[in-house]
Amino acid sequence: MPSPRASVVALLAAAAASVLVVAAGCGDEGGGANGTSVSAVATTTQVADLVRNVGGSRVAVDGILPANADPHGYEPRPSDAAALTDADVVFQAGGDIDEWLDEVVDSAGGHAERVTLIDSVTTVEGEDEHGEETDPHWWQDPRNAILAVAAIRGALVRADPDGRAGYERRAAGYSGKLRRLDAEVARCIDQVPAGKRKLVTTHDALGYFANRYGIEVIGAVIPALSTQAQPSAKDVGELVDQIKSEGVEAIFPEASLSRKLEQAISREAGAEVGGQLWADTLGPEGSSGETYLDAVRANAGTLAEGLSGGSVTCSFSR
Repeated sequence: MPSPRASVVALLAAAAASVLVVAAGCGDEGGGANGTSVSAVATTTQVADLVRNVGGSRVAVDGILPANADPHGYEPRPSDAAALTDADVVFQAGGDIDEWLDEVVDSAGGHAERVTLIDSVTTVEGEDEHGEETDPHWWQDPRNAILAVAAIRGALVRADPDGRAGYERRAAGYSGKLRRLDAEVARCIDQVPAGKRKLVTTHDALGYFANRYGIEVIGAVIPALSTQAQPSAKDVGELVDQIKSEGVEAIFPEASLSRKLEQAISREAGAEVGGQLWADTLGPEGSSGETYLDAVRANAGTLAEGLSGGSVTCSFSR
């Protein structure tokens, strides 16, 4: 009997084949959807947002993951293969965040350039159940987002040379916003006394943010780089002891995941449950994490307030 994963791959292949048949009968109109010049697919919500900011109205961006979806445990759908078949460029975050894309690409075929953004940023190592692994959450440092924007601009120019001026203009403008954001977050976190900058989150997703802004990562409820790992009773007990010994003010759950375990640990350890963070996903329209810029601002404000016991609040320009 085939495994669920094998069944998904077979379904993707069938969907891709049907799309190719339809495309063969329609001819090549030389443009993307809704009169755009480039059709792009992006795996995660953060990547999709960066691509939209560089591409503007010239690029039709199909984001595979919806808001509030956990990319670690995502199962590809037939519609994902269809999107890749028609794409000019495919952008992925890289690492084990969206390694499921390999199956979709193999099934869909197509002619798209595949751009893995983790290859263009500065990475750090993190602890996983397999030992030291490259931490895939690179976007938590806005300086990496600037590097990713440069890679996105280059790929879009290759796909659509006539749009070069617009891509370069939008990339430069958005990179300026990212630099201002980075400076404002640094000023915000600097207001928190150094001895109180001790972070406990749902899983190890904020390492880049912590490295950039001088925060010490004490531990995580799920002691891994992926949400698919499971904490043992021993892990939880050790984390409770560490929270007590380090005097951690608050535990910060992730917005897209259940916070029940964090609440249980907080009761045992005597720490508060802080505000929710945007870690692996952006939020829905109207939320504090609707865009990448919004999510970083929201995280910085939430962390500053929670780590300081409510004595620090931050404001950010728009």
